[in-house]
Amino acid sequence: MASRKKPAPKEPAPKPSLDEESLSLDPAFDPLEDERETSLRPKVLAEFQGQARLKENLSLFISAAREREEALDHLFLMGPPGLGKTTLAQVVANELGVDFKPTSAPALDKPKDLAGVLTTLRERSVLFIDEIHRLKPAIEEMLYIAMEDYELDWIIGQGPAARTVRVPVPPFTLIGATTKPGGVSAPLSSRFGISLRFGYYEALELEAVVRRSATILGVAVDPEAAALLAVSSRGTPRIANRLLRRMRDFAQVAGIVNPSGLPRVTQTVVVEGLERLEVDHLGLERLDRDILKAIITTYGGGPVGAETLAITVGESVDGLEDYFEPFLIQAGLIARTPRGRVALKAAYEHLGLELPREDGRLLF
Repeated sequence: MASRKKPAPKEPAPKPSLDEESLSLDPAFDPLEDERETSLRPKVLAEFQGQARLKENLSLFISAAREREEALDHLFLMGPPGLGKTTLAQVVANELGVDFKPTSAPALDKPKDLAGVLTTLRERSVLFIDEIHRLKPAIEEMLYIAMEDYELDWIIGQGPAARTVRVPVPPFTLIGATTKPGGVSAPLSSRFGISLRFGYYEALELEAVVRRSATILGVAVDPEAAALLAVSSRGTPRIANRLLRRMRDFAQVAGIVNPSGLPRVTQTVVVEGLERLEVDHLGLERLDRDILKAIITTYGGGPVGAETLAITVGESVDGLEDYFEPFLIQAGLIARTPRGRVALKAAYEHLGLELPREDGRLLF
């Protein structure tokens, strides 16, 4: 019987360098998203980065509620997505040492859904309702009584035999979060005893977020790289953490590690990584720039309505108004006027486009 030849051992493939085309992540490469990925959320108020004044006041309210052994007053959290509203709700429950029950307004379709949630709460528990501006009117009305009197109005029977009974619920803390405070009805918003508004994070605050997340994820980040990630994160911790994960992938595939063997995110990794992700130094993504270009080139700098602009760039009106516009307005790139969206001088300068002129004079 003829003997088979053993195949020659394959030479190990060299690790690609950062400037090679092979830095693009191979479809087969899927880094393990282990438990550390879900541990980026801080557990206590001392770990929560940024929003200093908000934390200072909230810490006082929590301490007072714990000393009285009462449920914390209902809490209303407002602000753009990704700033930490859900995280802060969990932190409040941890600081109070009580149960945390999260849900969202779209999940509460009928009054019986809310009744089922409220009747299973323990005393002083925290009920978190995300997107609270999307609550249906019938559920809102049931929630009013529960928030004020800790009771539920429930109808038993039908027709002439129907009667209303009040079902007691244990004292609890409702935390409502919304990106559209104007969409919350006045009767509901007035029943919250504490209202907190989130603002975009400063660059130094986001650097602290990046450093903390890097420690948890097991990745080394150079100071210059952390600073660049911070200014490219649109003032939003969620985006900073997302970019950090992608830079870790780039560094890992390129074989850039520190002496301890951890992936090392350098300034070069961040610069080239952001270029691959089409994120510029202001944190604008490709669709952000498409919005600016559409206003300037297609509609002559504006004004242009939200629906028309959304159709032009292929985005929903809600996505345009909730995610893209707030940062573009905050950055001074566009303005929202009664007639529509208008591009400002900074938008022309950022895109390297010539400012419009009228009668030989700059419009600005």
